[in-house]
Amino acid sequence: MPTPITWRCHGFDDFSPSRLYDVLALRDAVFVVEQQSIYGDVDGVDRDCLHLLGVDDAGALVAYARLIAPGDKYPDAAAIGRVVLEPACRGTGLGRALMAEAVAGCARHWPGAPMMLSAQADKQGFYQAFGFVPVSEPYDDGGIPHVTMRRG
Repeated sequence: MPTPITWRCHGFDDFSPSRLYDVLALRDAVFVVEQQSIYGDVDGVDRDCLHLLGVDDAGALVAYARLIAPGDKYPDAAAIGRVVLEPACRGTGLGRALMAEAVAGCARHWPGAPMMLSAQADKQGFYQAFGFVPVSEPYDDGGIPHVTMRRG
């Protein structure tokens, strides 16, 4: 990774307006603009989940994921979603660090709960390295093939 990363995990009400803007801007830049996927990123889930942020030593947001409690998205499993990196940080190992923090965060907040995620189909190998296995056939999500994956 290019610089040391500080990880923070908190609820929606703990966002400063500026940091919330950073999160929404990063998600929009990657998921909507770069991937040309027209969908409603602001989906009503953010208020009820935990937000994992990776901030570099200059204070810039460089990594993000949201952690969703069991029962809120999947009946018996926690969920990891909106996994995203600042594009300039790709290929540095930060994605692996982000997923390790997300898995650890779910385990810490919801001990023993299985975990699920909706992976872009071409990223299955990345998530398999963290113990996730596909549990669905590929499906279209915002014009991008996805597959549901489960761990535990």
